[in-house]
Amino acid sequence: MGSQSASPFGAIKIVECGEGISAAFGAKMIADLGAEVIKVEPPGGDLTRRRGPFPDDKADLDKSGIFIYLNANKRSVVADLKRPEGRELLHKLLAGADILIHNVAPGDRAAQGLDSAALRAAFPKLIIAAISPFGETGPYANWRGYELTLSNAAGWATLSPGASPYPELPPLKCFGSQCEFQGGIHAAMVALAAYMHRLKTGQGQSIDISEQEAVAAMLEMNFMHWTYAHRETSRLGSRLLGPWFISDTADGKIFALAVEEDQWKRLVELMGNPEWANDELFKDRIARGQNQDALKALMGEWLSRWKTQELYREAQNKRVPFAPINTMRDLYESDHLAERQFFATLEQSGIGAVKLPGMPSKYGATPWALRRPAPKLGEHAEEVFCGELGIARERLNDLRKAGVA
Repeated sequence: MGSQSASPFGAIKIVECGEGISAAFGAKMIADLGAEVIKVEPPGGDLTRRRGPFPDDKADLDKSGIFIYLNANKRSVVADLKRPEGRELLHKLLAGADILIHNVAPGDRAAQGLDSAALRAAFPKLIIAAISPFGETGPYANWRGYELTLSNAAGWATLSPGASPYPELPPLKCFGSQCEFQGGIHAAMVALAAYMHRLKTGQGQSIDISEQEAVAAMLEMNFMHWTYAHRETSRLGSRLLGPWFISDTADGKIFALAVEEDQWKRLVELMGNPEWANDELFKDRIARGQNQDALKALMGEWLSRWKTQELYREAQNKRVPFAPINTMRDLYESDHLAERQFFATLEQSGIGAVKLPGMPSKYGATPWALRRPAPKLGEHAEEVFCGELGIARERLNDLRKAGVA
């Protein structure tokens, strides 16, 4: 980790608007690399402040785990963008900003002073990264969408859970808010690309980020199956090769995988060369895939005698690609992640030390840093509005009384 001044992004000023995951994560990615981020929250606060977990399960707007993770390294101000006075505060912020990242729905943008065309006219050097479920053009532009909607709209859910034998069960979305996180990652990347363009040309631009498209873009070769063979991929079916399954161990679960013939031979040796391994049912990897239920039952008793990490190490020693199914505790206690300093400790006001996931990358010359805790709601209003924008304290007090700031 390092100082803000050491970062090439230390001079970038970002304004973040909206609520939830996508805009907050996009701004966080650049904030952790040194950019200054001012988070504009509605009078009641970003909705993630109301999401747990909370210490001792006691709800507190300033102690939400997801909010702290997404908003460390930022400053918070309050502005009701549905009111003209709030939009005036926003425009004062944008006058000195390089990038605006927001996830306000396209149908709500004009009323909140966030219409991209109007902002481009008012602030020609501003870079606007606008995230929405379906983008701001097309027949779905004004449709609302949430994580379950997007997982299905992007085609992800129809592939999950893979190799399911239960056509009567519905598709499943991935855990959490992965579609929104993908939208945030794309917003950060394209905002920085547009910033590089502005350094060369002096011109800002507006960028339209679709969460549906961000997810659809990572569905690997599934589109190609349709393009090349007009064949529809889905979650239904069975594994063609075996062994390929998750099984219980003595203290957890492990992914048992050994589909190459040389891997299978080494696995049979590790299992002590049981007689059943020579059965015609398991003569090659296709046969083992076709008879996976029987294979899993026969291997299951042997697997259940091992502890997960011990089996993982023994399999690795024999070049058999088993993998542990890690719990959150396993990850926190991982020697590998500890050596790479993946988790970072943040001193959060009112809580104390909080251990958070860090940047999933290491920088030789421009390290990231946790420079400040996640802000309390409106914590930096006077510092920003009065100290930096020159708004009189009496005016700010009047706006607070009116519920605008």
